[in-house]
Amino acid sequence: MSAPFLQAQQLAVRLSGRAVLNNVALALPARHLVAMVGPNGAGKSTLLRALAGLVPVHGEITIGGERLAALSLRERARRFAYLPQGDTAHWSLPARDIVALGRYPHGTVDPERLTATDREAVAQAMQATDVTAFADRPITELSGGERSRVALARVLAVQAPVLLADEPTASLDARHQLDVMRYLRNAADAGTLVMVVTHDLGLAARFADSVLVLADGQLVAQGAPAEALSDAVLSKVFRVNAYRAGHQGEPVIVPWEAA
Repeated sequence: MSAPFLQAQQLAVRLSGRAVLNNVALALPARHLVAMVGPNGAGKSTLLRALAGLVPVHGEITIGGERLAALSLRERARRFAYLPQGDTAHWSLPARDIVALGRYPHGTVDPERLTATDREAVAQAMQATDVTAFADRPITELSGGERSRVALARVLAVQAPVLLADEPTASLDARHQLDVMRYLRNAADAGTLVMVVTHDLGLAARFADSVLVLADGQLVAQGAPAEALSDAVLSKVFRVNAYRAGHQGEPVIVPWEAA
C-alpha cells in the first residue's frame, strides 16, 4: 500500500450520549477505492461524516499531513466531497446547474456565472458519469438512476482529493449499481481516495482495493477484500456463509445462507 493520505487515530464519536464509534484507526492512501461494510447501525455513516468533519469527534484526523481540526470549513469542503444517503435535489433545476453546485467550495455561488475552470470541472464530471445528454433537463424529470448519476457528478465536480459516498447504489437496479461503482472505480484510478459505504458484499469484493468492516462502532477487519471478507468475518459479523468463485479474473462473493 502507498503512503497514507487520510489517517485517523483513536477516533471516537458520541451522539446523544451514546457511543457510536470507538477507537477507530485508519491509514488510507490516495488512488484507492475503500468499501466500508457492516450490519445496520454499525456506525458506517457516522464514520464518513466524522472523516469529513461533520460531527464532533475525539481523536485526530489528518489529510495530506494536515490536521482536519486546523482547516477552515471552506477548506474542508475542498478536501472532502461528500455524497450522503439518498442524496437528490427537489428543485426543478437543469441537471447541469445541479452539478455546478459542486463548485460552491471554490467560491462559485451562481451556476450562471461559472469561471472557465468551473465549466471544465462540470463538463468533466458530467462526462465521467454519462449525464451530458440530459444536461438541460430538469432534475425532477429524470429517473432515479439518472438522478443518482447527477448527484455523483456533483461531488466529482468538487475535484476533492477524497470522495465519501454513503450507499450510492441503494435503491438502484443492477445495471445502475454497476455503473455507479465503475464511475467510483474510475475516480480512484484517476487519483482520488474514494470511500463508499455499501451493503452489497459482492460489489465491495469486486471493485474495492480494500474493505473496512465495522461492527458495533468498532473496526473489526480491514484489508484486501479476500482477507477482510473471510469466512470467519462473514460468519461472526454478518452471520452468513457465502458462495465464493471467480469470474473474468475478479472475485465473486454471494451471501448464501445463515451461519
